[in-house]
Amino acid sequence: MSEPRGAEPPEGTTQRLPVLDQREPEHGGGLDRSESSAAHGPPPELDGEGGREGRFWSARRVPAGIVALLLLGLTGLFLYDIVSVRAGRPGMHWRRELARQLAERPLDDTWVLVGAGIAAVLGLWLLILALTPGLRDVLPMRRTHADVRAGLHRDAAATALRDRAMEVAGVQSARVRVRRRRADVRAVSHFRELDDVRTDLDAVLADAVRGLGLAKVPSLSVRVRRPGRKG
Repeated sequence: MSEPRGAEPPEGTTQRLPVLDQREPEHGGGLDRSESSAAHGPPPELDGEGGREGRFWSARRVPAGIVALLLLGLTGLFLYDIVSVRAGRPGMHWRRELARQLAERPLDDTWVLVGAGIAAVLGLWLLILALTPGLRDVLPMRRTHADVRAGLHRDAAATALRDRAMEVAGVQSARVRVRRRRADVRAVSHFRELDDVRTDLDAVLADAVRGLGLAKVPSLSVRVRRPGRKG
């Protein structure tokens, strides 16, 4: 005699649970495996070394703030002077005096040349700031993904190379300075032959520089010397 479907099984008996079919549907109704891996997989990697990477551009907040404040102050003064003249009052004394001096002084006057030189230097400085990227302390790293760009600070790169240099036998101290195109390493060896220490440093640091992942691998300049005599 069969039990009704809605009835609960008696206590102490075993009940078979339904098994979910994990097979993929043959016709629609599911997400294709290739589409799922493409949607949730890692971003595509770039071929090769990632190409030449440019430097990071600085926001130039301090120069931009100074220029904005100067322009705001000059604009406010001229606007106040124009409103004052429109209201029937005489213009500011400094503006009338400046207009008179510019009209009467010759072009070869000392103060005219000094003012023109200062204006030219300031304009050249602003052009350099606008056309150069800045952030010289951040070295661009090799791009392995199209939508990810990273940079490494020079001090961090120098610290990493110094730690690797201190692992070489015979190195007592090391000083590293990383530039855009070259890494200068100055090491002090208190035992072993200097040539052997320099050879090991060249091999270890060359591998360490490549491991930094920089877009442009800097050249190495390694110097090893004995510690100076005390007293």
